[in-house]
Amino acid sequence: MDNGSLDLPKRKRPARCAPVDNGNRSVILFVTVCTKERRPLLANLTAFSLVVGSWLNATAWMVGRFVIMPDHIHLFCSPVDSSYSIRSWVVFWKSLISRRWNHPIDHPLWQVQMWDTQLRTGNSYDAKWEYVKCNPMRHVLVQHPEEWPFKGELNPLSWHDP
Repeated sequence: MDNGSLDLPKRKRPARCAPVDNGNRSVILFVTVCTKERRPLLANLTAFSLVVGSWLNATAWMVGRFVIMPDHIHLFCSPVDSSYSIRSWVVFWKSLISRRWNHPIDHPLWQVQMWDTQLRTGNSYDAKWEYVKCNPMRHVLVQHPEEWPFKGELNPLSWHDP
């Protein structure tokens, strides 16, 4: 081990990279957001309405397919306004939901961190969606993915490759 490696900063999480816009290729991100301490607050009609309503008001990014689990959300999204970072957008809609949440005892609702990754191909979009839509079944909440009521698609996000 050389002395130079001792001077490197210690990271608690990976560095976040901005989405890469490659000309005509689609920019689609897969995002996961969790509740604070993974509390099961989200799998109900009230929370579902708050989440979807916040996305409709947070128009810098378009939400495609999504699944809302009891303690986390998986979604696919694409930028409308490239000057608005994914982090800023997520902070914005999480704060909208928090302000409208009717149970103050549940605050804070969200983990500060989120997880995101840019999809590189149309195949990865399809594969990730297959994984996400089966999440309620893997958590033994339903027997078939179609039975889970807290999922949907707000905007079709199509994959375009130059």
